[in-house]
Amino acid sequence: MLETTNLTNQFLIAMPALADPNFYHTVTYVCAHNEDGAMGIVINRPMDLNLGDIMTQMNIDVAADRVKNVPIFDGGPVQRERGFVIHRPSGKWDAMLAVGNGLSVTTSRDILVAVANGEGPEKTLIALGYAGWGAGQLEKEIADNAWLHGPASESVLFEMPHEERWQAAAALVGVDFDRLSGEAGHA
Repeated sequence: MLETTNLTNQFLIAMPALADPNFYHTVTYVCAHNEDGAMGIVINRPMDLNLGDIMTQMNIDVAADRVKNVPIFDGGPVQRERGFVIHRPSGKWDAMLAVGNGLSVTTSRDILVAVANGEGPEKTLIALGYAGWGAGQLEKEIADNAWLHGPASESVLFEMPHEERWQAAAALVGVDFDRLSGEAGHA
């Protein structure tokens, strides 16, 4: 039996040897983790899409021009047509999950309308799709050395350039991937 640690509100950091193209060199923000499985959103894979494109598709008028070029991230391989907004502060939205430390994930249209009008949360990351694991699956992948996990950081999540997030998230747990050997040790 694998030990279960609640990873909600933490980062999952793909180990360099994780070759799955959905997760190669990714950082995933874990939104929910319990005995039934886990759900997270990849935060370092921008798509060739911006928020203006999404707003046009959803027939939402954009009053705040600064939001038109906000990047949209590939949140994971599950339900790629569904949008997720990681944000701070939480606020009151129609379909919101409070994750922890004032961070929430919202999937309802009302938050996008507020963002379009310049009235949305102060910090946001918008993604299409999510990553999901069944009961015990993530724990097994961690035991198989596919993932590191550690505390989530708002600066990594919202402020850091996407291409620096993987290394920065690893550094939060004291790992420098440039100095990590790909060879497994044996006692």
